[in-house]
Amino acid sequence: MTLLQKEYNDVSYISGPLLFVNAASDLAYGAIVNIKDATGKLRGGQVISVTDQNAVIQVFEETRGLDLATASVSLVEDVARLGVSKEMIGRRFDGLGRPIDGLPAVVAEKRLSINGQAMNPAARQKPEEFIQTGISTIDVNTSLIRGQKLPIFSGSGLPHNELAAQIARQAKVPGHEGDFAVVFAAMGLTQREVSFFTQEFERTGALARSVLFLNKADDPAVERLLTPRMALTTAEYLAFEHGYHVLVILTDLTNYCEALREIGGAREEIPGRRGFPGYMYTDLASLYERAGVVQGKPGSVTQIPILSMPDDDITHPIPDLTGYITEGQIVVDRTLNSKGVFPPINPLPSLSRLQGNGIGKGKTRADHKNVSDQLFAAYANGLDLRKLVAITGEDALTDTDKLYLRFADDFENYFIGQGDQDRSIDESLTVAWGILSKLPQSQLTRLSKDSIDKFYGEKMDEMWRGSRSMGL
Repeated sequence: MTLLQKEYNDVSYISGPLLFVNAASDLAYGAIVNIKDATGKLRGGQVISVTDQNAVIQVFEETRGLDLATASVSLVEDVARLGVSKEMIGRRFDGLGRPIDGLPAVVAEKRLSINGQAMNPAARQKPEEFIQTGISTIDVNTSLIRGQKLPIFSGSGLPHNELAAQIARQAKVPGHEGDFAVVFAAMGLTQREVSFFTQEFERTGALARSVLFLNKADDPAVERLLTPRMALTTAEYLAFEHGYHVLVILTDLTNYCEALREIGGAREEIPGRRGFPGYMYTDLASLYERAGVVQGKPGSVTQIPILSMPDDDITHPIPDLTGYITEGQIVVDRTLNSKGVFPPINPLPSLSRLQGNGIGKGKTRADHKNVSDQLFAAYANGLDLRKLVAITGEDALTDTDKLYLRFADDFENYFIGQGDQDRSIDESLTVAWGILSKLPQSQLTRLSKDSIDKFYGEKMDEMWRGSRSMGL
């Protein structure tokens, strides 16, 4: 028996990517529809508002060529869904989940709503397992914990794309390498950036354990709003159906929020701060809160959203609201980047609120937390002395002050500036101790005597020399 497909023909108004249809109150919010023009060409769309008078539809393509008198709308699906399968690993898709790698469409095991399922707070498990990114500044000072959401705050022109690719290539949960996967979603990419990510994932072999969703800058703005939800739906399926530990990297959330503002303007909504819609906090929370560990489920979803702060302004609405929702931040520093340090992550304004849950004896190493604290204190002291030297010169410094100045240089050049190396947590701590061992023991007030006896001195100097011979 064939069901007749109902059509809605009373299109009253077209505004940018939005279509207003009268007498369509029976359409459901979030429903997927087809829009047909006079030539028979079909465009996809999604219902974003329903009232007694009309329904508002976001069109996934250009509305140019649509005529009010001849356009018609028909229902395709009650809600936006994505066909998911374990075979998605190793594949590349566009922002709407369509293959762009030249391979056949994925045979779906399930079709899931891209809005996800609400995670019961009582079923959430405390995140307390360390994820190794291979980047010393993150692993030692701003540790990423499985189930956490830890954003990267960057700026225009800074190498956050290269950093994202490096994390995607190197990240792992020690002891669970076989069931670790990366879901990478990029929004508003230029063609050059699409080529970079595609080549980088293929060249390094990272694609074999990754799922890529790539939305280009010339794709419709509404597609940008769906891309992270496609990625998170895939991540939840791999994590909670197949037991994978999934790291989701979302870049660039600023492009996502700009699309949100564009759609809000087309809907003639009253703008909030700097023209962004007042519900942007809720919208971002609906993405970020899809990270976590669920009791009774073997997998997990961890998020690293990346956003470029306009004018490097950390008080801008996008990083500001993100900071309220997430559990810390990793800050990419323009000054370090100008010195040629890569990755240019400044540990002082960076923070991981869950770091204490996943490091220490039995998890990383017993001295991890104390080494992190000592590095923070010594580097902060070194930076303060740099400012003093700019005024008084080095002659006014004590011998100990000069050691702190050298420490700040070594910390930036050898610890932060590791290049594209993949360091284990033990290797990162080895480099940290090598730098700290250049300070007098009396200055290492954050470290225990047992740790100093074990790692400080000649034995450590040998390890440090070995690290430097490897190009550190």
